[in-house]
Order: sequence, then structure tokens, then C-alpha cells
Amino acid sequence: METNDLKILFFDIGGILLTNGWGHESRKLAAEKFGLDYAEVNALHTFIFNVYEIGSVTLDEYLDTVVFNHPRDFAREDFKEFIYQQSVELPTLAWLKEWKKNCGFRIISINNEGKELNDYRVKKFKLHDFFDAFVSSCEVKLRKPDPSIWKLAMGIAQVNPNQCVYFDDRIMFVNAAQQLGIRSFQHTDLESTQKILQQLKEENHNN
Repeated sequence: METNDLKILFFDIGGILLTNGWGHESRKLAAEKFGLDYAEVNALHTFIFNVYEIGSVTLDEYLDTVVFNHPRDFAREDFKEFIYQQSVELPTLAWLKEWKKNCGFRIISINNEGKELNDYRVKKFKLHDFFDAFVSSCEVKLRKPDPSIWKLAMGIAQVNPNQCVYFDDRIMFVNAAQQLGIRSFQHTDLESTQKILQQLKEENHNN
């Protein structure tokens, strides 16, 4: 049946294509570099980061709460620059950009990211070369593991759950997508993801 034809690949970004934008390792490094109390920063981060990721506050407002809640002996711009520098390309990205050229699939991101970081990462690492569209938490006001973000992505792509495949490095999000009937895989390394993708490509060509 045509309705079972695989049409769309959904990919997370952080942990697969790039390092995480502002994960706990980065916050620990920031605490060391800028002389911050990590426990205090992390507690405040936990309260507000979700609000940042769904686009309700700006990066500056996030920093007002988490870091610049009292006078500091370093500049805000230096701290923001440090945040941006935490984004590093992973080997998967170059391979995927090449693979995309004749894979026959449309590819859409489903990712949790605050707006400034998301915009920076898309532009800096030329993510338009891989993705046909972006379903980013900051733009759609939803974040994983809310099932609504996958439902929205399927609505945008005009596909049923059995017409798409989802990749994420976090098992919780893989499981959440599977609950909706989406075939989902946990990305653990480039080699295993390459094998899965090549298999999907062959299946699709044989249909």
C-alpha cells in the first residue's frame, strides 16, 4: 500500500549532528571558567530552561535569571560567546549531508532548542544543507517529550506515523515517538546509524 511508503526522516540535532547546545557539561565548564557556583546556576537553569526552549524568554532573559541575577566581574557578551562556542560539529553531520543528496527522503528536524542558539547553529553549521524544514521547540512552543511536537511535525509533513522514521540520541524521546507509532531509533554512533539509513534507503527503493 502506498500509505506505508516511507516519506520523511525526522532527526534530533544535539547529540547526533552537533554537540548539545547548552548541556550540563558545558554549564560545568562555564562555572569553572567564570567562577560561578555550579549548584546555584544549575538549580536556576532547571527552573527556567524549559521556558527558554519553548521561546517564551530570550537568551538574555534566561541569563538574567541564571547568571546575571547579581553583579559579575565578567561581561555578558563574553559569557554568551562561551555558550555559542559549546556547539561543535560531530562526524555524523558531514556524512549525512553527503548521503542526503541521493537518499530520496525529505528530512525534518524535531529538536528542543532556544531561539538564539537554534538560529546560530542552523546558520553556523549550514544545517539547511541537510534539513528541508525545522520543527524547533522555540518556534512551535512545544518541546519533547510532549507528543504534540511529533504530531505537529507529521501534520506539517502530511504523513502518517508509518510513513516516517525518527532518530534521537535520548532513549526517552525515542520511546515517546514510538508510542505514537513512529518507527524510532536511538543514535549511539555514526556506524550503527549509517547501517540503519542504508537499510531504509534500500527498503524504499525496493518498494
